[in-house]
Amino acid sequence: MADQYDVIIIGAGPGGYNCAIRCGQLGLKVACVESRETLGGTCLNVGCMPSKALLHATELYETAQKDFPAMGLKATVEADIPAMIESKNKVVTGLTQGIEYLFKKNKVDHIRGFGKIKSKTEVEVEGKVYQTKNIVIATGSDVAKLPGVEIDEKTIVSSTGALELQEVPKHLLVIGGGVIGLELGSVWRRLGAKVTVVEYMPTIMVNSDKEIQKAALRMFKKQGMKFELSRKVMGVDKSKKGLTVKTEAADGGKPKDIEADVVLVCIGRTAYTAGLGLENVGIETDKRGRVQHDHWKTSVDGIWAIGDVIDGPMLAHKAEEEGVAVAESIAGQSGHVNYGVIPDVVYTHPEIASVGQTEEELKEAGIPYKKGKFPFTANSRARANHEAEGFAKILAHAETDEILGAHILGPLAGDLIHEVAVAMEFKASSEDLARTCHAHPTVSEAVRQAAMDVEDWAMQM
Repeated sequence: MADQYDVIIIGAGPGGYNCAIRCGQLGLKVACVESRETLGGTCLNVGCMPSKALLHATELYETAQKDFPAMGLKATVEADIPAMIESKNKVVTGLTQGIEYLFKKNKVDHIRGFGKIKSKTEVEVEGKVYQTKNIVIATGSDVAKLPGVEIDEKTIVSSTGALELQEVPKHLLVIGGGVIGLELGSVWRRLGAKVTVVEYMPTIMVNSDKEIQKAALRMFKKQGMKFELSRKVMGVDKSKKGLTVKTEAADGGKPKDIEADVVLVCIGRTAYTAGLGLENVGIETDKRGRVQHDHWKTSVDGIWAIGDVIDGPMLAHKAEEEGVAVAESIAGQSGHVNYGVIPDVVYTHPEIASVGQTEEELKEAGIPYKKGKFPFTANSRARANHEAEGFAKILAHAETDEILGAHILGPLAGDLIHEVAVAMEFKASSEDLARTCHAHPTVSEAVRQAAMDVEDWAMQM
């Protein structure tokens, strides 16, 4: 049968399209169903990639404005917001077309439309039923809604709308002090907006290492962001003059109104399963709407789930790893994901990156540990580049010296974290990293020096 598949994947985000490509590489007959006009899911279309395009452009803009004089350079730069948005859109278009090419290269059928599970062996798309031996749910997530705040993507926006603004807001109020809010807040602050972040918790980046939290908060404040911590948003009133954000203290009382002309809502994301037909096969979700699974196998034989729709961090690369593991499992191989070594990066400037456990998690688990730390102010390349803010920190087991985690705030942190991730994958010790020769002068030497400091022999501070 022409419409008989080994695997049908519902959703073409990072988890779905990578799963599809790996299935194709392994010789499986595979189709990927996507309701968007373009492939790539939230990450590529309205998330990871467009935000990075704007972060890069605005970082260059601010560098030219503020940092050039210290390096003996003179320049006059102006921001053309519509042109910047158009440049971002061209990047997205090129990348989505790239996935179309990869689908063709790996013999993946792209089925356009909304996919619904009809039975354990059938997927219905726009009225047509396709037969399959396996179904992979990779439908991703949607923006979490906040009661009393209605997103219109014009003045009250989600991350999607914040990537399409055609002019710089005078005052952008960000609801949520997580990764998305800090990144997009940074974009518009660099372009001249006043940015206020309202966060329910007493700190930003609540899942991060506390030392990183404190340093990052100081950094963002120094850059000009304002923070209202331990404060909850009760609603947003619209008027001809603009928006009035109604807030009160997180523990109740102490109301405070904050005026803004654009409000960005980014309090998290929720698993997207609406209309998927889970009830047709008896698949249950947890209280947060996520599909329950055991090593990506749902309660129904032959139906799998990956990415944001299951538990774990909502990260594109986590979904990619799961997509590959599921493809290999379906093909009879041993699919595997090491959840202890999944890096996390905040693409502000400087960047913030982590992998493995935090000090707080180690303490809570009763794991004895030692740490090494090295500031970028003592790194010669960072100093020469006028980018010496932050530090690198390595955590290792107090008895075995195995690296248990790393946390970096500083230049190129999102790239530097991966040498620690590779080391952790091979269960390396801090001494292994400390005794690995690093080229001089590079910012990566800060990571080595932090590893040296675990045993108190850092030599450059």
